[in-house]
Amino acid sequence: MTNRITDLFNIDYPIVQGGMIWASGWRLASAVSNAGGLGLIGAGSMYPEVLTAHIRKCKQATDRSFGVNVPMLYPQIDKLMEIIVAEGVKYVFTSAGNPKTWTSFLKDHGITVVHVVSSVRFALKAQEAGVDAVVAEGFEAGGHNGREETTTLTLIPAVREKLNIPLIAAGGIASGSAMLAAMVLGADGVQVGSRFVASEEASSHPAFKQKVVEASEGDTRLTLKELAPVRLLKNKFYEAVENAYANCATPEQLKELLGRARAKRGMFEGDLEDGELEIGQVSALIHDILPAAQIVSNMVAEFRAAREKASGFSI
Repeated sequence: MTNRITDLFNIDYPIVQGGMIWASGWRLASAVSNAGGLGLIGAGSMYPEVLTAHIRKCKQATDRSFGVNVPMLYPQIDKLMEIIVAEGVKYVFTSAGNPKTWTSFLKDHGITVVHVVSSVRFALKAQEAGVDAVVAEGFEAGGHNGREETTTLTLIPAVREKLNIPLIAAGGIASGSAMLAAMVLGADGVQVGSRFVASEEASSHPAFKQKVVEASEGDTRLTLKELAPVRLLKNKFYEAVENAYANCATPEQLKELLGRARAKRGMFEGDLEDGELEIGQVSALIHDILPAAQIVSNMVAEFRAAREKASGFSI
């Protein structure tokens, strides 16, 4: 399975594991990389010294390609970038910010840069900034989301129509058949988040993983749009947010309700009631917690089976 994405990252399959906060440490990243995909360390929930430790442990655990995801809203981003350069990381995915800010710096140090976007407009801005590839993430995705609310089914062909550089699809992809669909729509590869949350190597809390497995259709909602749109599993905290909206809460009041470290409280510490539980709509299709390598191999097998099945269709 060779194409522009496998060539860009020197991997076997065009599968990228999302660099999710509180889930994507060195264990998950190295497991995905060893299985033939591209594992990403999620730096957004790490202090600089913690990121250094994860990069070094990942190097020891795999001799395959891996990268780091850096949300550009991170308060000490300059320190993270210095660490990435010093540790010889070859692949960086940036998100939640202007790609012009760091792309030139990273590329001057020989690093391949990918930026995450939610619209055609931002995809073109990323291409103009000089990134090597773009992740276009649809409205179905978990965690922080685009304000456009464009679904993956619409977003991918719309971006492909205008973009010249490699395109990675994200949002609602947890199976090989979804991977095939995204690539038929014009993607060169896929980024998978929620499916890898429900993996043995994910650093998220076991109770949160189980909550993901138990989720049904309609159990996630996009909310807190006045702050930064985020898709969450319904729980006591989500109900508190809904009550705040019903009482016409201001953005300042919503920010006070959110408080600090609520995502850590939910996803890492396992507080399923008062924590923030970020996950995608595709959680309704995730029914088990598996080793990351098995998730990759299952996706590849499903992709090939779906491709074979589709070849038999006639109109």
